[in-house]
Parts: sequence; C-alpha cells; structure tokens
Amino acid sequence: MVRRFGVMTFLVWLVLNPLVAFAASERSGVGGALAWQPWSDQLFVQAKRENKFILLDLEAVWCHWCHVMDRETYRNPGVIKLIESRYIPVRVDQDARPDLSRRYENYGWPATIVFNAEGEEIVKRAGYIEPKNMMSMLAAIIDDPSPILYRDSKVVTEFARDPLLPVAVHQELLKRYTETHDFSIGGLRQAQKFMDRDTVEYALLRAKQGDRTAEKIARQTLDGALNLIDPAWGGVYQYSTHGDWKHAHFEKIMQVQAEYMRVYALAYAQFADPEYLRAGSDIHRYLKAFLTSPQGAFYTSQDADLIKGRHSEDYFALDDAARRKLGIPKIDKHLYARENGWMIAGLATLYAASGEKKYLDDAITAADWIIQHRATKDGGFRHDEADKAGPYLEDTLAMGRAFLSLYLATADRAWLARAGQAADFIRNNFADSHATAAGYATAAGSGTLKPRPTTEENISAARFFNQLARYTGKGTYRESAERAMRFLVTPDIALFRLTDAGILLAADELANEPVHITIVGGKGDVQAAQLYRAALRYPAVNRRIEWWDQREGAMPNADVQYPQLGRAAAFVCTNKRCSLPVFEAGEIAALADRLNQ
Repeated sequence: MVRRFGVMTFLVWLVLNPLVAFAASERSGVGGALAWQPWSDQLFVQAKRENKFILLDLEAVWCHWCHVMDRETYRNPGVIKLIESRYIPVRVDQDARPDLSRRYENYGWPATIVFNAEGEEIVKRAGYIEPKNMMSMLAAIIDDPSPILYRDSKVVTEFARDPLLPVAVHQELLKRYTETHDFSIGGLRQAQKFMDRDTVEYALLRAKQGDRTAEKIARQTLDGALNLIDPAWGGVYQYSTHGDWKHAHFEKIMQVQAEYMRVYALAYAQFADPEYLRAGSDIHRYLKAFLTSPQGAFYTSQDADLIKGRHSEDYFALDDAARRKLGIPKIDKHLYARENGWMIAGLATLYAASGEKKYLDDAITAADWIIQHRATKDGGFRHDEADKAGPYLEDTLAMGRAFLSLYLATADRAWLARAGQAADFIRNNFADSHATAAGYATAAGSGTLKPRPTTEENISAARFFNQLARYTGKGTYRESAERAMRFLVTPDIALFRLTDAGILLAADELANEPVHITIVGGKGDVQAAQLYRAALRYPAVNRRIEWWDQREGAMPNADVQYPQLGRAAAFVCTNKRCSLPVFEAGEIAALADRLNQ
C-alpha cells in the first residue's frame, strides 16, 4: 500500500525527489528495467521460435496503479529474472491501441495478459499485481501453461436474427437498470462511483415520458457526479472509491470530459438546473486551459499523479496557484481522432443547450483540424498521425457522430455529408461479410488476435446509423443499425454485463420515431434562426431537428412535405403527421410536449 502523507511532507519529498528520478521507468532496458517490446503479430513468431510466452502489460499513461506496478513489480529483480527467462515483455499504451483497449477493457488498468505462441490467452489479470503474486503467477504458467477459462473466454458466434430486443431480455435489462441504481446517493450500486452515461441518458429519455423513478435515477447521479468536478481547474475526475462521491481518483480522461459535458448539456435542457450548465462550463474551462493544442485540436488525458506512482490527494486539495508552484501532472498530447470526435459531440451538444457560440466555434475548429490531419481518402479516419495498425472502428465512428452533432447544431449539410462518408467507410471496412455475422469489429484486417465486435462500440454504431437513417432516409443506414442491434440483442451479449442501459437506449431509438421539428425559412432569416435556436433547446434524447431553406434544394429526407409560407415557421411532426405552422419560438416546446405524449 502506498503511504499517504501531509502537505508539508509532500513538499519536502518533492524537492528531494525530482521528476527526473522517474524518467527511467519510461525507458526500456535501462538501469535494470525490462526491455519492453511493442505489440505486433511478429511476437508470436518470436515466441514460437524461442519457446517463450508473451506478457502483455496494457497500461494507461494517466493511470496511478500502472505507475506503481511499473516501479514496484516490473523493477523487482525476481520478477525481471522470471520474465527474461521465459517471457517476451510487451507494453502498450491502451489509448494508442483502441483494438486492444476494447478487447481487454474489463481487465484494466493495468491489464496483464499472458499468451502462448499460438495466440491463446493463458491468464488475464485486472489491476495492480504486487511482486510476490506476479512471481507466483509467472512460475505457475511455466509449470502448467493450460489456459484458464474466464467468463468472457467463450466467443459468441451465433447472433439474433431480429434486431428488436426479445421481450424476456428487455425485461431483464429493465430490471437491472433499476436494481443496479444506488437510491441513496446515486450512481451504480458498487464501490466505484461515476456517471454511467448510458444509464443517465436512458433515464432522461424515460423521465421525459413522465417516469418519476427515472427522473430520480438521473438527478441523483447527475447531482452526485458534480462532486467529481475539480473545483480549482474544472474538468472531471474519473471516479470515486469507497462507495461515495468523496474519494476521487484524479486522472482526467478525454472520454469522461466529453461524455459528462454532453450528458450535463442534455440534462440542463431537460431540467433547466443551472448547476448542470455550470458543470458543462467547468469542463470547457479545463479543456481550454489544459487539453487544447495550439492548433485547436484536443489532447488525450492528464495524469492522476504529479509524481508517478505517488498518491496526489494533497496536491489536488490545493488551489490553482499552489498547484502550479509544484508543477502540472503530465498531459498526454496525442491528438487522436477518436478523442476529438467525442469532445466535438460534447461541445456541439452544449452549444445546442446553451446557445453560447464559443462551444460551437471550438467544436468546428477541432473538426476542421482532424479532417485535415487524420482523414483518409475514403471517408475514414486514422487514430494518430501514423498508426502501426488499424484503421480502428472508434475513430471513424466517433467522428461520424461528431459530424451528426454538428449538423444538428448548424443545419449545415456539409456535416451531414461527412457523416455519410464516415458511415460508408464503417460499412465497407468493419463488417464481416459472412451472412450470419452481426455487429462491427474493433479494427479492420486480421491477425493472430482477430478483431471482434464489442458491446460499447456497437451501441454507439447502432445509434449513429439509426440517427443517420432518420436524417437521410436511406434504408442502407437503417440496415446498418439493425446489423449492430442483432449483435447487441443476442442474449449472451445483452446480459453479459452488470447492466446495459445503452442497449435499451439503442433499442428504443430504433423502434420509435424521434421528436421531429422542422424550421421552414431562409438561413439568413432572423425569425427562422430564432425558431431553430428554440428547436435546438427542446429537451429530447431522440430527436431530429432540421432547417429547410428551399434555396438548398429538397430536404435530405423528404418524408414530409412542408408548405412554403410568407414567413418563417416551425412544424412539429410525429408518426408521419405534422402540426399547423408555429411562428413564435416560445410556442415550440409546449406543442412538441403535447404531440409527443
């Protein structure tokens, strides 16, 4: 257990132990450290030739316990001796390899995976392993390398034929959605407290339909998670331990920043609680100060520790000035397409809820940079400047959803076109051509570890393709959404995790028409712009907001015929029928509520 100490002791320790002392842990084969290798398929050839196992250390550069394990376990002479005798040590930053990260996310971070030369997983371990236990594990594998069967060892190969949730599976997911909620302080009923974004978003959808229990689930978690916002710098810590919201782990990860911003924006639109808008603003404040590059694209994360492997609760208890005197925790300055897509969607949603143009400006700046520097020629996206593998599903998927968010925010058809290009790239590169296959795999291509579909990515894919189908009217995108759903509704997948409100959310959106509000009028018309802003503020998780300027030609999805009037007007549609024209922005919300009850 790492010793905790007071502020004064911390300051003295910092002076006596400069950051350079930890630089050796970043280097391979220096000062007694292991000679770590990068991940590649050639490792399995080497393992077979040398009669060795492969030890994968899947770490996160922002992760406290990864730092501790590097210092305490992988620098232990006994551990080093065992590894060098029969193992090939491989270290991978999980943020840099979305395929490996998604494959082993239930075991991290750090995640420790041992393979034989054929690519079979012998052992999978989650979290910090102290030296004694590591040596015992390594010796046991040498003695008996039989693979351990884990709950996730069985690969599902037969999938549902119907994209709709079976009744029994739907009922079980609903039961888990409620039973896993902590009705005392919010969040899931577990030691780690964080905002499960799918649970809260699904609760927002049901609360809008009048479900009071869902409203309680949403608001308890939203209110509890406010405690994870850094009072000095803004931004959100990853989670809290001890079964409460008061024991934060201090890493700040882009997906957490982006999804909290997006969900708090949706919650502000629905409940008009200024604390939720302030939460989005605080995340943006942190983003601008720490995670925005000079080019306007977004960095990846900030470390939990000022000194790697040392708890930093005393540091994060300080104010801004006191922290800066001691230094700034390391920032991972990779500019990944996936992380930028997540944040662009968050910023666009915050703009839609608040009307503050600075959020939209930042989103567009980042989107333009990613298009210039990460786009492929055929509509997809690289992860980094030069990827060693891939392409990866999540980069193009995150950017596709970002483009749809920008289309919603601006009604600029160029963003819709880019979303369509991203969708086509996903369809062409990540779908198994086998007739009975379902879902979209984490990466294109093949290797010793064949890419598989994952639940998280296919929830996102189902929602993306379904929304794109609503906006374009293209049946191919509806079919793509159904392909993802057939993977998700397969009982062995749908019921594998503790709870999966994201599947409920995707299923609801596929089965039900979105709230549909269309503004008819010129893009330069002041009244039309006011109507569109009011439509954007309307609270709905599943929505289709459009602005038809006749000069741009027919609507992308012309499933409704609108009259051209002498002035700008709004129409609220549901189940293929529309309201009479509305000319006042203040009347849109009440009419939409009435028609969508």
